[in-house]
Amino acid sequence: MCGIVGYIGYNDSKEILLKGLEKLEYRGYDSAGIAVVNEGGVHVFKEKGRIADLRSAVDEEVLANTGIGHTRWATHGVPSKVNSHPHQSNSGRFTLVHNGVIENYDILKREYLQDVPLKSETDTEVIVQLVELFANEGLSVEEAFRKTLTLLHGSYALALIDVQDKETIYVAKNKSPLLVGLGFGFNVVASDAMAMLQVTDKYVELMDKETVLVTKDGVVIKNLDGETITREPYTAELDASDIEKGTYPHYMLKEIDEQPVVVRNIIQNYQAENGSLKIDEDILSAMKDADRIYIIAAGTSYHAGLVGKQFIERMAKIPVEVHISSEFGYNMPLLSEKPLFIFISQSGETADSRQVLVQVKELGHKALTITNVPGSTLSREADYTLLLHAGPEIAVASTKAYTAQLAVLAILAQVSGRSKGIETDLDLVKELGIVASAMEALCDSKEEFESIAREYLSVTRNAFFIGRGIDFYVGLEGSLKLKEISYIQAEGFAGGELKHGTIALIEEGTPIIALATQDFVNLSIRGNVKEVVARGANPCIISMEGLEMEGDRFVIPEVHHLLTPLISVVPLQLIAYYAALHRDCDVDKPRNLAKSVTVE
Repeated sequence: MCGIVGYIGYNDSKEILLKGLEKLEYRGYDSAGIAVVNEGGVHVFKEKGRIADLRSAVDEEVLANTGIGHTRWATHGVPSKVNSHPHQSNSGRFTLVHNGVIENYDILKREYLQDVPLKSETDTEVIVQLVELFANEGLSVEEAFRKTLTLLHGSYALALIDVQDKETIYVAKNKSPLLVGLGFGFNVVASDAMAMLQVTDKYVELMDKETVLVTKDGVVIKNLDGETITREPYTAELDASDIEKGTYPHYMLKEIDEQPVVVRNIIQNYQAENGSLKIDEDILSAMKDADRIYIIAAGTSYHAGLVGKQFIERMAKIPVEVHISSEFGYNMPLLSEKPLFIFISQSGETADSRQVLVQVKELGHKALTITNVPGSTLSREADYTLLLHAGPEIAVASTKAYTAQLAVLAILAQVSGRSKGIETDLDLVKELGIVASAMEALCDSKEEFESIAREYLSVTRNAFFIGRGIDFYVGLEGSLKLKEISYIQAEGFAGGELKHGTIALIEEGTPIIALATQDFVNLSIRGNVKEVVARGANPCIISMEGLEMEGDRFVIPEVHHLLTPLISVVPLQLIAYYAALHRDCDVDKPRNLAKSVTVE
């Protein structure tokens, strides 16, 4: 995720743009830049790093009433000054900022830009070079911009300035969020209204495949056919707590959208200077000494532990047991000789888990806590802590903490394995980067998941989630999300278990959500789907690219097979969200539930 701002008016734009980018820094912060245009031409300032680094690079002597800005998290090209936004056309006439991913940028480069020297490794530069190409062929800037948009496949939010016309910002979006803010004698552009609340609370929502001409005195919205569209503005009524969630209607939706940034933040925090992943040596020593690992958790964290077991056993070759904390405390099994306990908790305050930790410490065993909250009880009382770096999670139904737990567990597993001399063919830094990009693509497909929720879950009283192998564990989490916030009776099952009793519950129209992301069980889970369809079930198959078959309801982007739980859960989170929304449920604060379970 990245962030865009723009300003056109009577005031100097630089500070407005910089303050806006600071508000959007949660969306990405490996590089940032602004471009302003005045009578002397266009002035571009950009830096690798945070907005604070950009501030020091901006020339305070340059005054300009029109400008655009961007804060980035790399999708194409390594974080660098060259790859950071804004990007310029070959002559320097056009300057552009872009959020999203252009899937066909390489094809466009080969077809249209073979004679154009490109400076960066990004898909964004292809867009701005195409605008100049078509403008040089005689089209107006608006026509060149619109023609370029018709060629783009993927997601985008764009803001373009022309050095020959400092009175206009050209704007467009598809799947990526973008708003236009209205003022008196000025107008602004922002990925999130929060970025420009400093100057206005009046905003116009933009729809996919619309183009907008923004001047200081007005905003003209057009579709790709050039037809003008009229849309009334709305007032962003945000109090202090609302500012934290921006213009999102619910924290849960915001936190789902934050997952790509969280994964990238985890990579950054667990990466050594040489680019390899790192874990504290004391933790690695404890992992190496353990003859068995006991993962203790509850709810969503328990489901993360089930996936984490697969990571650790496959990459570190250590046997793992996963236990529900509330059961383990009263029914402790026979332990191995050299156990290591891993406690997983978003809040670090889960009372059932702490009860087990107290017993474990009394027995003299080592404990590691994986949590989102530094200084929490489980963190303080355990021997070691690994932080999730997910940022505050406000919604009761956990989303970004779950995927953060999976990412940290994967890193722990691989680094522990390597410390024992076990190598895998998994380039985890690269593959987690691919996961983050895939998450973004899924978060840009919200309309599809709303449609699925409406089609399958609008009137049902129950639903089943099925999968095999690691998909089974994700199905458990998907069913928990649905029941938590929509109050639909939902259960997750291993595909092969249906015929051992549960299939008796299948009625005409019963929704079955099946995951098919693992090649070695792909045909098996599809056989299970046929079994329930024969009894009248309404199947919704979510498969992975490369394994898809005719009739699948949604296909997720391909990632490494071991890491599919990080992205296959995103559709289930969004389906649950929209199912709850359609039922007028309180999404962020479902009945009878609290964020931290601090009683046993």
